[in-house]
Amino acid sequence: MKEPVEARVDLDAVRANVALLRERAGGTEVMAMVKAEAYGHGLVETARAALDGGAAWLGVARVAEALRLRAAGISAPVLVAVATRGEPYEDAVAAGVDLTVGSAWLARRVTEAAERSGRAARVHLKVDTGLSRGGATMADWPATVEAALAAQASGHLEVVGLMSHFACADEPGHPSVSRQLTAFREAVEYAEKAGARPRVRHLSNSAATLTLPEARYDLVRPGIAMYGLTPIPQAGTFGLRPAMTLVAELAAVKRVPARSGVSYGHTYVTERETTLGLVPAGYGDGVPRHGSGLLEVLVGGRRRRIAGRVCMDQFVVDLVDDAVPAGDEVLLFGPGDRGEPTAQEWADALGTISYEIVTRIGTRVPRVHTGTAVERTVDG
Repeated sequence: MKEPVEARVDLDAVRANVALLRERAGGTEVMAMVKAEAYGHGLVETARAALDGGAAWLGVARVAEALRLRAAGISAPVLVAVATRGEPYEDAVAAGVDLTVGSAWLARRVTEAAERSGRAARVHLKVDTGLSRGGATMADWPATVEAALAAQASGHLEVVGLMSHFACADEPGHPSVSRQLTAFREAVEYAEKAGARPRVRHLSNSAATLTLPEARYDLVRPGIAMYGLTPIPQAGTFGLRPAMTLVAELAAVKRVPARSGVSYGHTYVTERETTLGLVPAGYGDGVPRHGSGLLEVLVGGRRRRIAGRVCMDQFVVDLVDDAVPAGDEVLLFGPGDRGEPTAQEWADALGTISYEIVTRIGTRVPRVHTGTAVERTVDG
């Protein structure tokens, strides 16, 4: 290891997961969601792996992410899924990046950007079918469609897609799912009767891709599943393989007497003489501080619970009497092949979701990408 902690990303696993998702979607086109630095896995490398796995589109949250993909030479369709007033829409339009529009005012803002860019903007009109987050409400949908079609008639805008997003697809049988499907169908019918001729209609996230064939439409948008983490833990893994393994090098080992307080606040006190191991990873790297005394890692072939508080740059494990030398590898989480915890297990221990575990791994942790087509290290 070149650094004391690194995130190893198996791009072959990403490819295989995307191929599996495409198969589960019955051949429907796949938009691989690579927002938030590809959920912490590395934006450009992961995007390329997803395209190799059969994805036809890429999805991001910010224009800057889309422009990084274009700068890396990726020409596949890219959708910016989150809309804000301050985004550099002129740059996005000039780069041929698709934009999400969920209001009449944003349709006008994007139209202005297109006029300045001298190129028609590609947009996906978003309707809020029940998540109560982004997108036009059903009441505001007619005005949003009207504004977009007017701009299309003037040649400044092209309505490429119609979209929405599920609230509870990860809870099979939740009544909101059928309500949202009905609302989306009605919104699509309205837009098409008004004159929209979208190339794609889409609302399925990872959970819906895997469990709701009636929600596939023309495109599905898996996120967490392409990284090998299940969107519905109670339903199993669906054959997905986790792509990230977080690894550290044991920095120091020392013997301490009984009743030794460990780390800040002495929330852990040794019961007898024991051996402590120092792991050089902390909340500055994305190891949750509220995992103190809860999370397990694999050291010396055995799982050990974090002893005492997680610090900014390090934490301690109690090795008891095991002879584990400094320099040994510590597996914080991974696919579980060697008995290490998974990101899902960390999430379960903390009462959160695996999305947060992998996405929060910090920028000072190098991403080491491996696979048949790439063997390189990218920092941050």
